[in-house]
Amino acid sequence: MKAVEPTTGNGPFQKPASRSIATVLAAHAAWLSQAANGFRADLSGLTLNDLTLPDANLRRALLVSTTLLDANLSGADLSGAELSGADLRRAMLTSADLTGADLTNAILDGAWLGSANLSEARLQNVSLRRAHLTQARLLDAIIAEAAFLGADLRAAGLHQARILDADFTDANLEDAVFIRARIRLSRFRAVSGAGANFTSARLESCDFSKSEFLGAKFFRAEFPGCALIGASFTDCDFREANLRGADFSGAVLSGSRFGGAGLFSADLRGANLRGAREFTSEQLCQARTDQRTILPNGKPGPYLRHSGAERPAMK
Repeated sequence: MKAVEPTTGNGPFQKPASRSIATVLAAHAAWLSQAANGFRADLSGLTLNDLTLPDANLRRALLVSTTLLDANLSGADLSGAELSGADLRRAMLTSADLTGADLTNAILDGAWLGSANLSEARLQNVSLRRAHLTQARLLDAIIAEAAFLGADLRAAGLHQARILDADFTDANLEDAVFIRARIRLSRFRAVSGAGANFTSARLESCDFSKSEFLGAKFFRAEFPGCALIGASFTDCDFREANLRGADFSGAVLSGSRFGGAGLFSADLRGANLRGAREFTSEQLCQARTDQRTILPNGKPGPYLRHSGAERPAMK
């Protein structure tokens, strides 16, 4: 077992001092069980690159500003752990439990977090550029000023997550789930989101420009102040969504459903609505269309009341 760098420390925490990680983990396990000889593991500030600790029990451990480049912590229990400022670039955290962990200012660029559990975790100013988060769970997570640029979030679950000023540019969100998430001031530019589910999510002042969502669900979602310029939303579900004031200029909305959606002042200028379903005359009269808009019946706009252009063209 690899020994750790000598450090000093006092109090009810156990910092390594020429002892092995195995000794630290044993004392930590004792501390978790409230044994008299137990000490909370404190690996803060240490450099532990390439450390191999699959399935380790580091629940509630202190790893503040710890450097763990290329470490293997797959299956580890890091629930409630303090990982603020930790450097976990390219670390293996597949199936790890990070429930309730504090990852403020942590760096996880290129990290492997497939099937990891980050529910209720705090991810403030965290960097997850090109991270692998396939089927990861981030239920009720608090995410602020986080960078997910180029990250792989396929089938990730972000139910009820609170997201502020996050950047998902170029991320893969295929089949990701954002049900009832609260998202503000975030960027989803050029993302791939086929099959994503934003049912009942609130998306405030977010940017979806140039993104691609094929068959995604936005049922009862809210889009106040959102820019969806030049995005593709083919065969999506916008039923009962609040799209008031949303900017869909130049977007592709062909084949999508809009039954009961609120479209007052929505910008559909230059948008492609060919084959879009469940529009009413009143909805399209409330939205902004122009001669560049392709209406549901395949004809160019602008939409005129009683024209029947709200009815989709027959295939």
